Amino acid sequence: MLKKNLSLVIALAIVMSLAIVALAQGGKQTMVGYVVDKACSARVSKKENVQEAASAHTKGCALMEGCAKSGYGVFVDGKYYEFDEKGTEMAKAAIEKTSKTTGLKFKVVGTMKDGKVAVESITEAE
Repeated sequence: MLKKNLSLVIALAIVMSLAIVALAQGGKQTMVGYVVDKACSARVSKKENVQEAASAHTKGCALMEGCAKSGYGVFVDGKYYEFDEKGTEMAKAAIEKTSKTTGLKFKVVGTMKDGKVAVESITEAE
């Protein structure tokens, strides 16, 4: 049983690593994670459980003037991927539209360009 679980964990780690490598190389990727403003991303990154902290970030905070002006990005598997300007505009519109007050989980499609995600689409995820 332990051997089977270990194999599954290793396989998942390999798949996630390949997705991150492909994203870094500029290939079109689909990511599902929690959208957080850049101003709060450093605080979230310092938490022991980054994904849990990202899921607790509030809509109200994300839409505060200073936070919204800082831009947006998405936490996927504990890593923050910053959006380009167009992606930030799309993220803000999606956050404004959602009825959720926390757990701002979205599916983001885009490519990595100049260290940021050039967002093509962003839709609410379950």
